[in-house]
Amino acid sequence: MKAVIQRVKFARVLIEGKVFSEIGRGLLALVCAERGDDENVLSWIAEKLVNLRIFPDADGKFNLNVKDISGEILLVSNFTICGQLKKGTRPSFHLSEEPELAKALLEKLAEKIRKKGVPLKEGVFGAHMEIELVNDGPVTIYLEKINPAYLID
Repeated sequence: MKAVIQRVKFARVLIEGKVFSEIGRGLLALVCAERGDDENVLSWIAEKLVNLRIFPDADGKFNLNVKDISGEILLVSNFTICGQLKKGTRPSFHLSEEPELAKALLEKLAEKIRKKGVPLKEGVFGAHMEIELVNDGPVTIYLEKINPAYLID
């Protein structure tokens, strides 16, 4: 599983020009489920998202997580994060999980995050979405957890 995480002041998902979901201060997490992802991968990603210390404390140091600031997470499925550019200029998405399985994995990830007590909003799996955000910093983190049971070249 791979994720691009942005610390935001505001983020929202629009579908067909209408606001579907939005958050205030918190994290925008664009996530791609990969073939072979399992419960261990989901638990690891959920733990990292909830406990990622990228919000400043009183001294301006990255010591606070999204829970510490009473923030929210906006979770958006984005299979293009798994794109590979080993050859040419057109990405290959062969590492992305099949859509039905990916959707189920993202739903489980959302459930795990909610159980950790963080308010969570989501995009719509498979929909064409527009994402608006104000990146705070900017702070952008790439997070990857490779399932050792499934390593593809």
